[in-house]
Amino acid sequence: MSCGKSVTRQGRRKENCRILSQDCIGENIYSLWLEGEDIANAAVPGQFLSLYSRDKSRLLPRPISICEIDREGGRLRLVYRVTGKNTGTEEFSRLCPGDILQVLGPLGNGFPLEAAKGRHMLLIGGGIGIPPMLETAKQLKGEKTMILGYRDQLFLQEEFSSLGRIYLATEDGSAGTKGNVLNVLEEKHLSGGGIFACGPAPMLRAVSAWAAGAGIPCWISMEERMACGVGACLACVCGSVEEDTHSHVKNKRICRDGPVFLSTEVEI
Repeated sequence: MSCGKSVTRQGRRKENCRILSQDCIGENIYSLWLEGEDIANAAVPGQFLSLYSRDKSRLLPRPISICEIDREGGRLRLVYRVTGKNTGTEEFSRLCPGDILQVLGPLGNGFPLEAAKGRHMLLIGGGIGIPPMLETAKQLKGEKTMILGYRDQLFLQEEFSSLGRIYLATEDGSAGTKGNVLNVLEEKHLSGGGIFACGPAPMLRAVSAWAAGAGIPCWISMEERMACGVGACLACVCGSVEEDTHSHVKNKRICRDGPVFLSTEVEI
């Protein structure tokens, strides 16, 4: 069991979590299972965790999206990309089973599964925005179609394929449609009653525009560099339609107000 935890706002906790397993599942792509019963019980698809470095020279935590939630087993899965040498993610990739990692979470707002009831949902993930779509697909009831966009190497596609219809896009055409997720939407003439999407800003911008043209609601999970992870520092703001009650300007704090937004609420 985890230890050294303290309860914070809305069930958010800081825990010393034990690493259960870690595997490299692609070039610079790692799958990490960690123990955290209370965090797992509170987490929902689309939320993220802040992971603290054991190197005290790195003061800020690293936000990583939740890939899978195992409430029965009291554990969570993170799938992340190592962004370079001597980085927080490179340090995390060297963790072994039994190591302890300080974690704050669950953080942010997840995908509104209730809003998807009765809709055929299109679940769209691009790059490292693919992992959070896995738990979303697992918990989403009803008809769904999944579209995953990769640069080249594939990961997690087998887990997704067991959950429903899946389409792939690769930039070099080595698997699925050559191009990106928008090319899949157009080539396969796909349609649905709503979209959940996560990925880089250009992808989200294109998907949001496509959804607007199709007249269907689209919820996007925005990727952004974060500092505090709880909305205090305003380091991860984006433009919004409405005025923020905290800063009194037209922006949203991605870590606290998001990372999931209705696409018409924010500027990408």
